Amino acid sequence: MAFDFNQWIDRRHSDSLKWHKYGDRDVLPLWVADTDFRSPPCVIEAIKKRADHGVFGYGDTPSGLIDITVFRLAQRYNWQIQPDWIVLLPGVVCGLNLSVRAFTESGQATVAPTPIYPPFRSAAKLADRVQVNLPMQLQDDRWLMDLDHHAMQGNERLLMLCNPQNPGGTVYRREELAAQLAFAQQHDLIVCSDEIHCDLLLSPDVQHIPFAALSEDAAQRSITLISPSKTFNIAGLGASMAIIPNRDLRQRFKRVREGIVPGVDVLALVAAEAAWREGDEWLAAQLDYLRANRDWLVEQVNVLPELQMASPEATYLGWIDASQLHVDNPTNYFEQHGLGFSPGRDFGDDNFVRFNFGCTRATLEQAVARLQKAVMARR
Repeated sequence: MAFDFNQWIDRRHSDSLKWHKYGDRDVLPLWVADTDFRSPPCVIEAIKKRADHGVFGYGDTPSGLIDITVFRLAQRYNWQIQPDWIVLLPGVVCGLNLSVRAFTESGQATVAPTPIYPPFRSAAKLADRVQVNLPMQLQDDRWLMDLDHHAMQGNERLLMLCNPQNPGGTVYRREELAAQLAFAQQHDLIVCSDEIHCDLLLSPDVQHIPFAALSEDAAQRSITLISPSKTFNIAGLGASMAIIPNRDLRQRFKRVREGIVPGVDVLALVAAEAAWREGDEWLAAQLDYLRANRDWLVEQVNVLPELQMASPEATYLGWIDASQLHVDNPTNYFEQHGLGFSPGRDFGDDNFVRFNFGCTRATLEQAVARLQKAVMARR
């Protein structure tokens, strides 16, 4: 089946958060992590079929979704899980917040790399927890965490990981994950691993390895957060999972959730099952398209001396160093030139912007033309 990722779908006057941000201003929205691609036909058909039923009362967890989750993790990642390890959530972000509140107490700290997806930072702040930041460093065109950074104070309880890494796009190798596990063991840390981008692998030589699949010790200290939402562009439907092998950790997580986090919408459950059960052909085609977008964007950015972008191994997000542009606020500067990026400040580095290249090639070409013009205006 052929899928048309060049198709322009006008989201400007829909309910799109991404496209509403700038109103009627001539600014291309390249910020929040959803794509401009129509979701897989199998997802759309499954939602239509469920809607035709006509009754939308409280829903129970469909066994089919649990079954395909167990099968998919074993088939794609050689990770054998049990159905009762799965806790359904209406989003990965609430999983990050629940983890902080369930596994740290007042006076204890979380540990996270920086730069990092902003909810990692806000989860600690909202829970009134200190967060220890371990800097990410660019090594051989890959963003890696400095585990030797002397920032630990002894009151840390939760290590928050992101694999593939957002915003840098790194897919951690087994030895790098093993070093993270050794770090967690050394400091007696529980590990919350956000692996929502695990299916969006762009480099042919990389393989996603779940942190919890490293060893029994890794599994017993871990909370893994996954979802089909980024992969299949169904983030607005909100179906995610926390996979928690350790019974005690799972019960603590569920207790904190009670009365605060609702169940998952019935249409979201249908969409998630359809995506994971029938969406792989669409996914393969999308990865080809994103890979071509990435390669072209990296080439175009890096010919500009004022900008630098490492090629992300995964995701559809480019992390662009604008420090040599010598402007006070790169995000505001680019916005004045019609480009709506995610501010690097939100991730922990004022000198960067995050570029969402999960868009049509025509949109990407328009964005790059504006980028080039913005850089030239500084010369």
